[in-house]
Amino acid sequence: MKNANAVTANAELPPAVPWGRIGAFLVALLALFGAYRYYQHVTSFTVGLDYFEPEFQIYWMNLLYAQLAIEAVVFCAVIGYLWMTRDRNVMSITPQEELRRHYVLLGFVVVFAVIAYLAASLYTEADAAWHQVTVRDTDFTPTHIALFYFGIPAFIIIGSAAFVYAHTRLPQFHERVSMPMALLVAGPIMIMPNLGFNEWGHTFFYAEELFAAPVHWGFVLLGWSAFAAGGFLIQIITRLISLSKLEGDTDVAEA
Repeated sequence: MKNANAVTANAELPPAVPWGRIGAFLVALLALFGAYRYYQHVTSFTVGLDYFEPEFQIYWMNLLYAQLAIEAVVFCAVIGYLWMTRDRNVMSITPQEELRRHYVLLGFVVVFAVIAYLAASLYTEADAAWHQVTVRDTDFTPTHIALFYFGIPAFIIIGSAAFVYAHTRLPQFHERVSMPMALLVAGPIMIMPNLGFNEWGHTFFYAEELFAAPVHWGFVLLGWSAFAAGGFLIQIITRLISLSKLEGDTDVAEA
């Protein structure tokens, strides 16, 4: 009887923020991006200067093919899992469970923000510095393989996962679409068509590496989409305040 009462009491406690899982995931993520950046540093200027050299095919094109395949598998696996395990009775969950799921969603947002920082600062600045120093000789460069075919796809995977999680597990977004979140997630996705245009333009008619070049204008979509994060956070915080009030009213009633 005592154990049953303890379980009931624990079930009624407000959920805790999963700091441990978020921290572990961030450590693994930073290790992955750090290892990739170290690989870039070691091999870019030794075997990464000429696309037509055999060494480039071995050390960079094989890496490109491998990471694209892995990213496709991870994307399908994560999105498929979230969809197949979606809550069929999402409108009936308790405030405690909804609060817990919002904490998980905020964990997605934190990971999304860290990837955004790494891709938009460290990897993008490395790409800009690379083109200023070596100019452009081929369609693929070490910095593009790292930024556009590793960093941005990671962006897309975590953003799409957060979008599917929110719209299949939270009453607030059930049977409706969060426009701020949709814009936030669409930014990295819309980078990919512009990447194709950018590579085509540089290869055939625009060799200069000017940051203000017309072939670069489409990349501002990623920056503009980040403004939608404010609206999305307002949606989450507003709901968290409501859930906190419900938790407080419940505690007062039980007391």
